[in-house]
Amino acid sequence: MYKKKRWICVAWLLVMMLLLCACGNLETEKNQGEVAENDKIQIGMSFDSFVIERWQRDRDIFVSTAKELGAEVNVQNANGDLEQQKKQINYFIDKGMDVIVVICIDSKGLTEEVQRAKDAGIKIIAYDRLLQNTDIDLYISFDNERVGTMMGEALVENGLAGGNVLMLGGSAVDSNVAMVERGFRKVMEDNQVTILDSMHADGWKAELAGAYIYDHMDVVSEADAIMCGNDDLASKVVHALKEKRLAGDIMVVGQDADLEACQRIVEGTQVMTVYKPVEKMSQKAAECAVLLAKGEPLPEGDTVTIENGKYEVPYIGLEPISVDKNNMNDVIIGSGFHLKEDVYLNIPSEMPK
Repeated sequence: MYKKKRWICVAWLLVMMLLLCACGNLETEKNQGEVAENDKIQIGMSFDSFVIERWQRDRDIFVSTAKELGAEVNVQNANGDLEQQKKQINYFIDKGMDVIVVICIDSKGLTEEVQRAKDAGIKIIAYDRLLQNTDIDLYISFDNERVGTMMGEALVENGLAGGNVLMLGGSAVDSNVAMVERGFRKVMEDNQVTILDSMHADGWKAELAGAYIYDHMDVVSEADAIMCGNDDLASKVVHALKEKRLAGDIMVVGQDADLEACQRIVEGTQVMTVYKPVEKMSQKAAECAVLLAKGEPLPEGDTVTIENGKYEVPYIGLEPISVDKNNMNDVIIGSGFHLKEDVYLNIPSEMPK
């Protein structure tokens, strides 16, 4: 009897030891999981706003690519408010992000915040819009001067040489705007085109471009063409021109290849748009963010330098593509950027087979 009780006690002790070991292993696995989670690369991404159609596409591709590379992305939307964007960047700094990606509202308005991030050892990427006078780790965008050149060339190819044009640009505090306009003005100068007037839409508010048409019909009536800073501005401009029965008579160009712009091109109320393969830029930016977080060098073949007012900063510039009705199907539909049935929604009878 005594031996039986002794074996029962031994058995219970063994069971308890196994349970304790199991609990210990579970706790260890949990702690290891928490460490692994904490070791993930953390990226903060502050957008100007999502008013512009393409930004949501940029966000989704960047986040997806970063996730595949083992990084987590915290996306914030400043809604066009510079002070809000400053708070977001300071929040990212306080959270100890490894990299902060900024689609800036004001190219000169974040100097202190960028410096604070740099002092904290955080890498900074200026996405699509150059941050000026700051020691950033990367500026990635498209060749913006080339974008303006393409706009000008498209108008000249459609008969603008020697004519008159209006320039309705985006936000004056967006450094890309000056680059685009520099390229455009050079083509106008080379082809004896008179620039009747120019304006800038604060905060890229498209309604300001539409209001210009209504308020300046004396100048608009003299124009052969209107250069719009992007397709969102062009949408309001073409709407106003339709009300004045001038849509299709005055040539309009834009950029970003928004769906409505592509529809206008096949309908004949917009001459061209500039397609910027944002999936390539978003993927490349996410890949570079992970490289910077790991302390690894940026891809040599893709990276040059650009002067941002105070510093020579690493720069990756991707090539934009001019799109009109002749290559719409190959470039936009063929790449899957927009669906054929969506582009030809308003003129299904002209939809290619």
